Amino acid sequence: MKVLAGDIGGTNARLAVYDVELTRYKMLVADTFPSREYPSLDEIVAGFMKGHGIDCQRACFGVPGPVKDGAAQTTNLPWLVETSKLAGAAQVEVIAVINDLKAQAYGIAALAPEDFEVLNPGSETASGNAALIAAGTGLGQAGLYWDGQAYHPFATEGGHTNFGPSGELQIALLDFLARRFGRVSWERIVSGPGLANLFEFLLEYRSAAKPSWFDEEVGERGDPAPVITKAALDGRCEICVEALDIFVGAYGAEAGNLALKMLATGGVFVGGGIAPKIVDRLREPMFIEAFLDKGRMRPLLEATPVRLIMSQSTALLGAARFAVSLAAAA
Repeated sequence: MKVLAGDIGGTNARLAVYDVELTRYKMLVADTFPSREYPSLDEIVAGFMKGHGIDCQRACFGVPGPVKDGAAQTTNLPWLVETSKLAGAAQVEVIAVINDLKAQAYGIAALAPEDFEVLNPGSETASGNAALIAAGTGLGQAGLYWDGQAYHPFATEGGHTNFGPSGELQIALLDFLARRFGRVSWERIVSGPGLANLFEFLLEYRSAAKPSWFDEEVGERGDPAPVITKAALDGRCEICVEALDIFVGAYGAEAGNLALKMLATGGVFVGGGIAPKIVDRLREPMFIEAFLDKGRMRPLLEATPVRLIMSQSTALLGAARFAVSLAAAA
């Protein structure tokens, strides 16, 4: 059976066709499209299908934002995604639209041990619910309910909950972001745009001058987050280094919050496009210390495994797996 899978983000829309035999998923073709250059997902899908000429029996798309009755108004994109229109573009009869983090969560079971980087080993006997947090263009979060035999992924919009500052610097950060946005969510800090917010905050807070090369490099890339990240990792800009430090600490803190809310004793997975690019920084104590810093709940989190997902195909695999489950129910 051939299935069309989509991993749709605010920056890129990735599509792939898988040939599925039992539990074997073989990727036949895949393309990446810059999301903001297209007026709709339907147009991307129609062009992809026409370009490759492969007939698929099922399709599933993971999209950013809450999904209700087969439709989603995407966050960070001006798209209304509807299964009825996508079915025509994909030329399939059995189709689903699910939250992008739910798709990632479904994909975890299809990964190999080498697709993970262990950030906290946790207990050897860890079991129970799990959770997924993923920073990219936004901050996605999902839960994986454990029924004693299998995991059941479900979507949340936890990245949009209120940011809780810790310490004087983060209180000043909250004030800066509140002046700019009004309400401040965790996504305003732990995301690609959040990293840019941190950089701009520190320029003001430290009364620092923007590096002379910054705007030119951003212009070449079209996105400040990769420029900040590279400058931080190279150690050539103190403000960039500090911005990444705050980002890493906030990422760990919110991952710990999610673990407590989901009682994720089976483990926390860190996904998304940013984490694999800064894996060396996430291995350092700052991330895990922030994750563990939950007062009386510290022992619970010390026993919780934390794994970083290195594979960039997780959501595509998850969408394909969900499509196959639809086939079984059809």
